[in-house]
Parts: sequence; C-alpha cells; structure tokens
Amino acid sequence: MSDDLIKNPILKHASKTALTLIVFAFVGTLMLVTVFKITKAPIEASEREARLMLFQQILPSSNYDNDLIKETRKIAPNTQLGNQQTSTAHIARHNGKAAGVILEAIAHDGYSGDIKLLIAIRADGSVSGVRVLAHKETPGLGDYIDVAHGNWIKLFNDESIQKSSVTQWQVKKDGGKFDYMVGATITPRAVVKAVHRALLYFEQNKAMLLA
Repeated sequence: MSDDLIKNPILKHASKTALTLIVFAFVGTLMLVTVFKITKAPIEASEREARLMLFQQILPSSNYDNDLIKETRKIAPNTQLGNQQTSTAHIARHNGKAAGVILEAIAHDGYSGDIKLLIAIRADGSVSGVRVLAHKETPGLGDYIDVAHGNWIKLFNDESIQKSSVTQWQVKKDGGKFDYMVGATITPRAVVKAVHRALLYFEQNKAMLLA
C-alpha cells in the first residue's frame, strides 16, 4: 500500500509542493531575522537621536551632563499626569546633582480627544519647556498648541506654581493669565490644566523623582 502511495503522481506532486513551501518559509524567516538584526541597531540609534533632539527643545543640553535616555523612573498610572498606563520620567543631572525631570502627561479634555504632552521641569519647580507629542485638534484652529504651528506652547516657559497662583493657571477667558485663540478655547484650557497638574505632581513627588 505504501509503495502505491509513493508512486501516485498526485501525492508526489503534493509532497514536493509541501517541501517547497517549507523551504521557502524557512528561508523567508531566516531573511527576516537577519534583516531585523542588521537594522535593529541603526533604528534604535535613530530613535534615540530623535528623542534627544526633542528633549533639547524643552531642556537645553547645557542643563545636564547625564544620559537622559538611560536615567529614568517608571511612573505608575496617575490621575494628575493623566496617564492610564505606566509612563517614563527622564531624570536630568548636572555634576551629579538633580537638575530636573521630563514627564509625560495627557490632557483628556481636548476638543477632539487626548493631547499628549512632554513637560520638562527644573529642580526648582519651574517649567523649562513643554511640547505636544500628539493631538487630534482641528487643523488651522486648535492645532496652534503645536510648536510647529505657533509659539503658544512657549507661554509655559519659566512658569511655576510659586510664580502664578491657582486662579492664574487658566486661560484669560476664565480669569487666568494664558492667552488663547478666539473660537478655540477648549484646547488651550485642557493644556493649561494638564501642565498645572504636572507641576503639582512634581512638587508632591520631588523626593522620589530627583532622588
């Protein structure tokens, strides 16, 4: 019976096809693994460089001498930062002393959804800089919070909870000090609240962040 099956041309063809597919699958997998290994290091280096360039926009490299990518703290989900998942804080040091921290925060009350922020805070509690990482705000209206579309986000530079009272941490329409674009109040209001909450989080967790 087995000899008849082997001699059957249909079975022989099927066996060859299966063997060919197995060989192709093996070679394809081997090629993917090889390409991954070759490109992994350059991709990681490129991502690191892009991240550092973004960091330097909000915390000049003259303010620290350590590796911001390597020196981090894991932050548990926190309502003040708006993070529903574990986030990463990057710690800045200069001559061995804590110089500041870069926090990730999310404003959930944007006009069109979440607004993801990167906030650099100096050791004295003042804002070094803020950048919008991602948003879905209306192009040409609410997107002025992005530094690519204007300088509004730079209003937070050098601000702190010591410098400005709680009532000032609002847009001018609500009695605060922060400008806004007429017809697009919800977006800046969400960002102002998010930055203020991040500063409060920093003050309450300074010892842990800068240890």
